Amino acid sequence: MLKKNKTLKITIILILSLIIICALGFFIWANDYYHAEEMCDDMIQDDNSIKVIDNLTIVSPSVPNDTGIIFYPGAKVEAIAYMPLLEKLKSKGYTCVLVTMPFNMAIFDVNAADKIFDNLPDIKYWYIAGHSMGGAMASDYASKHQDKVDGLILMGAYIYGDYPPEKALTIYGTFNSNLEKDINYTQNIVIIEGGNHAQFGNYGKQKGDPDATISAEEQQVITVNAIVEFIELMYNTNAIFK
Repeated sequence: MLKKNKTLKITIILILSLIIICALGFFIWANDYYHAEEMCDDMIQDDNSIKVIDNLTIVSPSVPNDTGIIFYPGAKVEAIAYMPLLEKLKSKGYTCVLVTMPFNMAIFDVNAADKIFDNLPDIKYWYIAGHSMGGAMASDYASKHQDKVDGLILMGAYIYGDYPPEKALTIYGTFNSNLEKDINYTQNIVIIEGGNHAQFGNYGKQKGDPDATISAEEQQVITVNAIVEFIELMYNTNAIFK
C-alpha cells in the first residue's frame, strides 16, 4: 500500500510539474511578439476621436459613412501596429474597430466581432478584415456569420471556410506569393508589386519575410485604395438587387 501511495504521489508531482513547465513555456512564447512602432502608440495618444473600450480600439472619422470595418491582427503582432492602416481607412469615412486578441492570437477569440455590432448601431454595413492569421480567423467568422457581415477583406491571407469569393477581397504582396498555392479562386485579388507580408502593419521586419521594395506607407496606401474600390463595388452590386 505504501509503495502504491508513493508511486501515486510521484505521478501527481510529475504531472503537476509538466503542467507548470508547459504553462511557463507558453507564457514565454506568448510574450515574445512583434511590438508596434512608437508612432502607433502616439496616434492613439494624440487622437481624441479614438476610443479604447476593453479590448476594442474604435477609430471614428469626423464625418462617418454608414460602413464599419472590424480588424483582426496577425499572429503575435501587437494590435496597435495596424493603426496607420486604420487611420488611412478612417480618412475615407470608415469607422474601424481594432480587436486586441488574447495573447495577440486571433485564434483565441474568433468570435470577438459578436460584441461589436450592437455597440455601434449607426453602422449599416459591416466588413470584417484581418492580416495573416487574423485574416484566417476573420474568414472563419465571416463564413459562419454571413448574416452579420457584408464582406470579407484579407491581407496576406486567403479565404478560410465556406465564404463566397465574390464577397471577399484578397490582398498580398509579390514577396508573399507563397499564398498563391492556397488560393483557388480568381475574384477580387489585388497583388501589390514589391509588397511583402509584414508591411500591412507597422511592427518592423518579420522573421522569414523578404524585404519589400516599396515602403510600408506605399503598401498601405495601395491596400486602402483597393479596399475602398471593393466596398464601393459591393455597395453598387447590392444596390442593383434592392
